Amino acid sequence: MKQKIGIHAFVWVGGWSEEECRQALESSRASGYDLIEIPLLEPAAIDVALTRSLLEKTGLEATCTLALTPETDISSTDEAIVARGERLLHDALAVARDLGASYLGGVIFGALTRYREPLAPAGRLNSMRVLARLAEQAAVNGMQLGLEVVNRYESNFLNTAEQALNLIEEIGAPNLVVHLDTYHMNIEEENFVKPVVACGKRLGYVHVGESHRGYLGTGTVDFPGFFRALRQAGYQGPVTFESFSRAQEIANLSGSLAIWRHTWTDRFDLARQARAFIAAGLEATDTQED
Repeated sequence: MKQKIGIHAFVWVGGWSEEECRQALESSRASGYDLIEIPLLEPAAIDVALTRSLLEKTGLEATCTLALTPETDISSTDEAIVARGERLLHDALAVARDLGASYLGGVIFGALTRYREPLAPAGRLNSMRVLARLAEQAAVNGMQLGLEVVNRYESNFLNTAEQALNLIEEIGAPNLVVHLDTYHMNIEEENFVKPVVACGKRLGYVHVGESHRGYLGTGTVDFPGFFRALRQAGYQGPVTFESFSRAQEIANLSGSLAIWRHTWTDRFDLARQARAFIAAGLEATDTQED
């Protein structure tokens, strides 16, 4: 079975109005993708019925992700903030379930922000407790939760695959998985092979992004090594393209992600190139001998 190749909705749109929903799904299908990653930064703003109807119409599968903010940071030592974050995560889980998604991931263990001090032990425990409860609810719905490993400028919690694996081991929920992203790996990991192999069956989701967030193959990411590592680890999950540019403003997130320049202007050209690049990378490993 061929792996599903996905694209993040933020390549197409910066929100999820009816018009943006249609644009994102129709553009993804027209560009040859199998799957779209839908951001649930504000779960209540998602028109579930419309989105599900358009998913069925286009034949696309969906995954869902989000990132917590300082106001919803479950790794905080402020219990009111933790409680807000837990409510948001459960709301997002319900929306993802109703959309037919079997995966909810992203920076769901803490805030996506520039921290000025290390993670407090009490904050780590708060995050673990919330994630354990969320994982239990997700399991009832047959869903996986993915912990996206991001760089030091966006989290003080999970910056490497090893840290994510240790946290998952401590929580002990079988439906918690690691979400790796080549953009962040390029900053924090030793290489693009060791972390993937270390994750093994715990690798549940993959973001493919270039070192400068632009066209794949034009930066410093070792994509051949990464795709070989996916094959070595036996990974069969989605491979989702993620890219950011000033060409697509994202409400309340462009600043957090430090999207200051145009890494691309033609989203259709970018998307088609990425789709072909990923397919070629995966196919190349299929022709290699074990």
